[in-house]
Amino acid sequence: MPSPLSFLRSGPPPPEVALLPDSMFFTRSVPVIAGSTPVEAASQIELALEAISPFPLAQLYYGWFWPPGSERAFVFAAYRRRFTTDQTAVWAGAELVLPTFASLFAAEVPPATTIVLGSADGLTAVHWATPPVPDKVVVKTLPPEATEEDRARLRDELLREIGGSKTVIDLAEPPVADLAAHDREIVFRAGDLVSRLPATTGSALDVRDKGELATLRAAQKRDVLLWRVTLGAAAALLLIGLGEVALFGGRAWQQVRMTQLRAQQPLVDKIMHLAEQAIRIEELATKRLLPLEMVTVLVGEDGARKPSDIQFTKVKAEQASGLYTVYIDGITNNTAQVNAYGATLAQLPQVERVDPQIAAMRGNVTTFRLTVVFKPDAVKPVSGTTG
Repeated sequence: MPSPLSFLRSGPPPPEVALLPDSMFFTRSVPVIAGSTPVEAASQIELALEAISPFPLAQLYYGWFWPPGSERAFVFAAYRRRFTTDQTAVWAGAELVLPTFASLFAAEVPPATTIVLGSADGLTAVHWATPPVPDKVVVKTLPPEATEEDRARLRDELLREIGGSKTVIDLAEPPVADLAAHDREIVFRAGDLVSRLPATTGSALDVRDKGELATLRAAQKRDVLLWRVTLGAAAALLLIGLGEVALFGGRAWQQVRMTQLRAQQPLVDKIMHLAEQAIRIEELATKRLLPLEMVTVLVGEDGARKPSDIQFTKVKAEQASGLYTVYIDGITNNTAQVNAYGATLAQLPQVERVDPQIAAMRGNVTTFRLTVVFKPDAVKPVSGTTG
């Protein structure tokens, strides 16, 4: 079953092409100066065609095949009055109008190849001595009552007239426009034979009035642009739809995760609490209070850190309050010294924080408490002490 998105990957649809009877046209191979630009080559080709035609260009339907860089071009033309009004009316809706044999010019063939194409009224032979530009196109007509033997005999006459054919390809069916990978080429297929005409070359092959063609090509470019914009909009809508589906799926997945998280949160909290208790038990079992060492840090060597007008009345440290906390009660007759001393202690590298509190003031005597929390393992036991 084809993918529903295959239309986004495929190229443009086959163009509307009008293939004209080969017998209506005369053909020639004309030289082109090496290194000519497309504009210069077109001017040279039209001058050559005007020189060999018995009619002025304005009275001709004509076109040419010239791959850029080639030193030859193949031209074909028909007298306009050979086509009826009804015949030319159907060209209005066509993207390309050319003789049937011209649709085969871009086929990849080896040198000395002749393609023989049959039609209801005769046979056409297209011959390449040296690709990519054909050298000859010969058309032979047949009466309506012609037999298969007549066709075979006519085919032999064509090949003898052309001469030099090493490879002969007989097409069992006429070429038809086929799907192209992109809008820069026009593809014709006849059985296994494929002819890929570049879009720029296809414009020169079109036999219609060149002024009218310029207007038509501008309209075609506009249509191609609209087609691409439409495909881009379709792709953008598809991406937006996929994004909405992804967001919806993400929200549903997130809700499932949050539900699982809420269901597991009590167990996680319990595990975290048990881990904290285990750490606390380990500390109590393996570590010990160092109250003397902590007091030594607070007063300094020989009491130099503690102001002389501050007296300690009580020092308290217990495991229940933590291994690194010490409470000091004291008195002073200089209240300002309490905060000053607390600031001094807070700057010590072993101390995590200090909380000085005034408990009472009677006369010139101030009672205070210092709560000092040391950093874990910042205070080491004095050498020689035991737990």
